[in-house]
Amino acid sequence: MSAHPRLSMNQATLKKATLAEAIAAVQEAGYQAIGTWREPVQDVGLDTAARMITDSGLRVSTHCRSGFFTMPDGTERAASLDDNRRAIEETAVLAAAGADGSRPVLVLVAGGLPDGSRDIVGARSRVADALAELAPHAADAGVTLAIEPLHPMYCSDRAVVSTLGQALDLAARFDPSVVGVTVDTFHVWWDPDVLGQISRAGREGRIATYQVCDWATPLPADVLLGRRYMGDGIIDFASLTAAVEATGYTGDIEVEIFNQDIWNAPFGQVAHRTAESFATTVAAHLS
Repeated sequence: MSAHPRLSMNQATLKKATLAEAIAAVQEAGYQAIGTWREPVQDVGLDTAARMITDSGLRVSTHCRSGFFTMPDGTERAASLDDNRRAIEETAVLAAAGADGSRPVLVLVAGGLPDGSRDIVGARSRVADALAELAPHAADAGVTLAIEPLHPMYCSDRAVVSTLGQALDLAARFDPSVVGVTVDTFHVWWDPDVLGQISRAGREGRIATYQVCDWATPLPADVLLGRRYMGDGIIDFASLTAAVEATGYTGDIEVEIFNQDIWNAPFGQVAHRTAESFATTVAAHLS
């Protein structure tokens, strides 16, 4: 059975796979799209990666990830912004190499508190400053920067942006084609205002990508690795997916799972299990 036509395999779910191995696994499982990650792309080089994507016939749904620019002015911040500019260029090249329907979307994770800092207000203001610096470069490249709010438990070390509302407020000063948001079920399911904020994101034309995976407790000691296959936890994919669909979003839907057991499993097995869980939890709520 082929995978649902809107299902995309985010490469993070196949953490240990090379780009070639990831492409082979999703092709064999009948996928039409893949979400690339920077590290496996850089392992082979951007030009080679682009040729591989073209030869695969797959769409590129997003390129992950960049951001991490909450540090104060200095050499570290300058280096981060330069790396983000390179990520924007990578995104444009890979989307152009993908099949029709590919989207030049770069997922951004804001970054946490700088070492030794307790100034979360300042860290958030520096996210806004970074977006202002990067937006012209993204616009010139035809790339959408997709701010991803992360669950509040990651606020100190990964993302001082924790809700869709915060992400939308940051994006509001920019054209929606340049700065949008990522809706990731793992990170937003808990938010009492999530459905309203998804609706707002739709009205503002800012849903750049929809990512899915499940949440189950107890979380592992490393909470980064707490994601599960859809259906193995407590997230209500029906309401979230219906809300995203109601906005008119028609793009690919990525499965992005960070889980050591899944990373250790055979790539083909993961691709098939992902497609099966998507079919039973998400696909039924798509138009």
